[in-house]
Amino acid sequence: MTELEKSGSEEAFQDFIDRLVPTPSKRSATGKFRSSREFQSESGLEPEPFADAVAHFTKAHRISYEELATKQSLEHQFSARFLRENTIFPFLTETGSAALALCWPPTQALMEAVEMVLGVAPVLYVLLTSDLDALLSDRLTGPVREAGEAADAEDTFDTGSAGSLDNLRDLASGAPVVRAVNELFDRAMAVNATDLHIEPMRDALSVRLRVDGLLQPIASPSRMMAPAMISRIKILAGLNIAERRLPQDGAARIVTSGGAIDIRVAIMPSPHGETAVIRILPRERGLLDLSGIGLMPDSRAAINRILTLPHGMVIITGPTGSGKTTTLASALATLNQPHRKILTIEDPIEYEIQGICQSQVKPEIGLTFASAMRAFVRQDPDVIMVGEIRDGETAGIAVNAALTGHLVLTTLHTETAAAAVPRLIDLGVDDFLLRSTLRAVVAQRLVRVLCPHCKRQTKLTAERLEADPRLAMLNLRSGDIVCEPVGCERCGQSGFRGRIGIFEILEPTGAVRALIRHGIDAETIEDAASREGFRSMATDALEKCYEGITSPSEILRVTPQRVMA
Repeated sequence: MTELEKSGSEEAFQDFIDRLVPTPSKRSATGKFRSSREFQSESGLEPEPFADAVAHFTKAHRISYEELATKQSLEHQFSARFLRENTIFPFLTETGSAALALCWPPTQALMEAVEMVLGVAPVLYVLLTSDLDALLSDRLTGPVREAGEAADAEDTFDTGSAGSLDNLRDLASGAPVVRAVNELFDRAMAVNATDLHIEPMRDALSVRLRVDGLLQPIASPSRMMAPAMISRIKILAGLNIAERRLPQDGAARIVTSGGAIDIRVAIMPSPHGETAVIRILPRERGLLDLSGIGLMPDSRAAINRILTLPHGMVIITGPTGSGKTTTLASALATLNQPHRKILTIEDPIEYEIQGICQSQVKPEIGLTFASAMRAFVRQDPDVIMVGEIRDGETAGIAVNAALTGHLVLTTLHTETAAAAVPRLIDLGVDDFLLRSTLRAVVAQRLVRVLCPHCKRQTKLTAERLEADPRLAMLNLRSGDIVCEPVGCERCGQSGFRGRIGIFEILEPTGAVRALIRHGIDAETIEDAASREGFRSMATDALEKCYEGITSPSEILRVTPQRVMA
């Protein structure tokens, strides 16, 4: 029986710490401490010396997180609430003896309760408070299993008991988990990441940041913290932490050390726990302007001219993450004048623009793109923006709105500008209506910008062109001067800093408009447009390459191969 068990209070341990620490620690006003963390904070000891002091005081063995994780657990013999409230973890030693891991000297009542369940007095082991919290968060978030019963993938998604959920909620709000999640957001903001990916694996936790369009792995917290971190993110986004079988989506507005940010959260179940993908939307995005997205002077003039049209449909195309929303928002900012009524329906609202009436889709209550568009035409708008055409009903309503005197801006997922025409026809839009309403299709991608501090000029040689025939497809020739990435401290050794758009603008005039009919293919439309001065994305990218803005390898990475043929 230890000194603490005899005394029945923290006084004996407090006196022990006072003798151990040269400067006596402060005592709690009530004489009691809520947790080992509070006692540790008051004592002034760092985590390792504090654990050593507990081990010395209780005459227990020290154990590391790695050692404990390999032991056979006995947590199935206790309730999760009991283990969490007392911050203990029972296990078997290699010799088969019952043992108890803790981070705080136990009371006599606790030892009697544990001995009653195990049948023997356990051997005591001490480890760091943070390590024990991490172990408990991982082992106790799933359902309690019978002894010897193997855990399968389905266990990962069990909602657990109400007590377990309460414990998980408490843990997710605890300082270690809150600090770990905040540090991830701070890291993402520091490198201007657009997405944060948290993915539990079998033996590790993978955390990656999408920077300038590419995922980069970063140092991650312990695998044991994954369930509590995911729960913390769910709480921030207003999601149901009890639901671990189905995907969930949410959003939140949070404050980090780098400022206020909006986030979009997507949770997905996986065999080893739930994964989270968080889109980071800085609230201070600067002034939206078409001149800042990478349009060349002639392309910017063309878009400004198109936006002055009184009615018709303008489509922005490209894959997810190609900057379509930013281009749309910049166009709306250009159109945003007191004499215009502008309505938008988006999923979600990424840019809040003063003076524009913006709505967000809510399918659960019937507010879809199509239903919003039907309501918009009764709101006397001048300009309508629909975030995305996903089905034939939305496409038909958008075309009819453009036909009845509205300027309609929208997005579509196609590879090239010319491919938007057969896509809309496939969705059920009549070709004669499309000929009457389509004013322009803008296709775009985002290429990384070379770091101005370390980029290096190089002359293309015949050997390099022969080694990579794709360079000739870009119309690069031997002797051309281009810039290549090098890497320095300012760009994180990547050679790139930021991204810029490359564009192609298809205006269906003359021969192109005559080709809009059922059965037409994108290649035929593009060939006809090229004869009337159409410039492909590859051509636009090549100009930026010659200007030293980006590199040939970056153009090849993002530009559709068919466009370069």
